[in-house]
Amino acid sequence: MSLRYVIKRLAEMLPVLLIVVAATFFLAHAVPGGPFDRDRPLPAEVQEKLNAYYGLDQPLYVQLGNYVKNLLHGDLGPSLKYPGWTVNEVIEKRIPVSMALGLVSLVLAVVIGIPVGVLAASRPNSCLDRVPMGFSLLGICIPSFVLGPLLTLFFALYLGWFPPCGWGLPIHYVLPAVTLGLITAAPLARLTRGKVIEAGTQDYVRTARAKGLPLWRVWFLHALRNGLLPVVTYLGPAAANLVSGSFVVESLFDVPGLGRMFVTAIINRDFMLILGTTLVYAIALLVLNLGADLVKAFLDPRIARGQQA
Repeated sequence: MSLRYVIKRLAEMLPVLLIVVAATFFLAHAVPGGPFDRDRPLPAEVQEKLNAYYGLDQPLYVQLGNYVKNLLHGDLGPSLKYPGWTVNEVIEKRIPVSMALGLVSLVLAVVIGIPVGVLAASRPNSCLDRVPMGFSLLGICIPSFVLGPLLTLFFALYLGWFPPCGWGLPIHYVLPAVTLGLITAAPLARLTRGKVIEAGTQDYVRTARAKGLPLWRVWFLHALRNGLLPVVTYLGPAAANLVSGSFVVESLFDVPGLGRMFVTAIINRDFMLILGTTLVYAIALLVLNLGADLVKAFLDPRIARGQQA
């Protein structure tokens, strides 16, 4: 892996981010309604002054140009629904919550998904394979907005083990992290199983078994290493989705994270906050995809050499 490979991947991010900003900008303005719409309409002169103050009375291409200029200086602009707050301040306050919840969920998904997939691959078509893969298929089919309330109903309302919502204590992580972790672990387990079974047919795995190595070492060290490349590819966008904030789960469990703020920004028609949160999500996705590519290049140096060729 060379520095040239890393620089090339970083340079590819810039046009993608510009496209994301432009597309989000025009889509946000195409939605009916505005940030100052209320149950009781504002007087026309007040509406005009607000639009002039925030630059909303200018043509869209001028607004987009001004936004990109400010963006180059790291300024995401003012929030249209939170007077006195900038988008940078709102995001800085919310993103640590989403990152903490996302990292816990990601660790949970990896700890559950990869070992379950390897164990299922070590005994294909047995109970050790069919039972966990059946549950993983169920986890893929059940969306988070169904799984979350079910967990809340059973563990919070029926058993009373965990609070149904809230934030601030370690116990508040349990239900949202389990919800996010399970829906991520389910496809991860099935993907790991398929790739490890494929790797298990290779000569080096059969040789390791013939030498009498312990089965856990054969499957978890030899077969899993070769089957990790597609798994790492999946974990890149999955990690970005978890770390940057899950829109549904944060709203379900009243988590004050970036995902919930994104939903609130859409409801409030806060164009600047919508752009800021979308940009953060896009950056997280690109950076974690780059990290996944670097891990793949480390596991298989031929990938980086192929990119250079």
